[in-house]
Amino acid sequence: MYLVKAPCSEISNPKQRGVQKPDKIPSKFQRPSIGPKLYPSGMCWSLRSNGAVELKHLEEFLNMHALSLQETVKAETGMLYRFIFLFLFFSPLQESGKSGLRVSCLGLGTWVTFGGQISDEVAEQLMTIAYENGVNLFDTAEVYAAGKAEVILGNIIKKKGWRRSSLVITTKLYWGGKAETERGLSRKHIIEGLKGSLQRLQLEYVDVVFANRPDNNTPMEEIVRAMTYVINQGMAMYWGTSRWTAMEIMEAYSVARQFNMIPPVCEQAEYHLFQREKVEVQLPELYHKIGKSESHLACVGAMTWSPLACGIITGKYENGVPETSRASIKSYQWLKDKIVCDDGRKQQAKLKELSLIAERLGCTLPQLAVAWCLRNEGVSSVLLGTSNPEQLTENLGAIQANSSIALDVFQVLPKMTSHIVGDIDHILGNKPYTKKDYRS
Repeated sequence: MYLVKAPCSEISNPKQRGVQKPDKIPSKFQRPSIGPKLYPSGMCWSLRSNGAVELKHLEEFLNMHALSLQETVKAETGMLYRFIFLFLFFSPLQESGKSGLRVSCLGLGTWVTFGGQISDEVAEQLMTIAYENGVNLFDTAEVYAAGKAEVILGNIIKKKGWRRSSLVITTKLYWGGKAETERGLSRKHIIEGLKGSLQRLQLEYVDVVFANRPDNNTPMEEIVRAMTYVINQGMAMYWGTSRWTAMEIMEAYSVARQFNMIPPVCEQAEYHLFQREKVEVQLPELYHKIGKSESHLACVGAMTWSPLACGIITGKYENGVPETSRASIKSYQWLKDKIVCDDGRKQQAKLKELSLIAERLGCTLPQLAVAWCLRNEGVSSVLLGTSNPEQLTENLGAIQANSSIALDVFQVLPKMTSHIVGDIDHILGNKPYTKKDYRS
């Protein structure tokens, strides 16, 4: 380090006459303002290379080690990957950036299917098809089949011998048993519940642990502290929320910032053609509020589930409820009621019109529905729930069964132009409006 002594003329004398005292003494809690002279315009934004330059440097690095980007899973399968959450900073000291965790745009969920609707052999087939097509995200929960879904998922991972570093495993906590202390989001249940999940999964850690629903009986500080603890103990990499309102997410974020703890990075939300308000309006407005209060824009990613609305969008309920469908299961009477009601029949009529758009794009209705979800860049990943290999193959859109697999759904995604999206909105008639739309 070299120290340069400034000339005496550049050193201000506090006792010098004529020097005015500052009008306002900054509080010790106030962030110091950094003037433009210290950081010339554009300097902070050039601290890192742009995407094209970074890609060139990466290729040079790989060439030095006799490697190639064409040898990656992404190149071999055609799968797309996104960052699980996004932070956009508007600070002179740090440029815009994203989290480092990249997940496949399509993930495999285990709700209803694993340990329930399908056999262990079919579950293994589904995971194998997904993994070989570039899917790295597998989601489960302690409540799924009373923990059996986690057991099956863990057994398959162990049997297949897949590298743990190639997987993104997520689980959710809230309902782990019948005892009072085995449910909720208390510090006790978060720690003990996650330990139980790890034992069933036969894993040392999960990548993301979700709070499966809000718990109004537990202080938010206790929840955030417990989640921070399990991350610091190496039991999880990140934590997120599921079915939380925008205000509850903001409260958790504020508590984390206030006490220097780890905030949630992702919200699991239901999102499909007939369920749009939360992902398209509420969460973006939340990010805007956080950005205003923190002098930067901080985005919690959205991992969405039920892109086919529990199978409604597949069109299989057009002529009633098939005996082998999810809606025929006794515990899913609520889904059957939803299908046969007046709103359900109206949805089926709209699906007939949407099928014409799918035919125009050369894809199936489920592929159109999945691509429609992915057209929203705020969606990190869409969780698929399928009960047989044929459904999964259709949802993935695989056209070949070899190492040069290309996914039709990602060929549909570029076709989701503003014109096509406008046609879909016109048919659905449920596009939510933001405050910005009302002002305009």
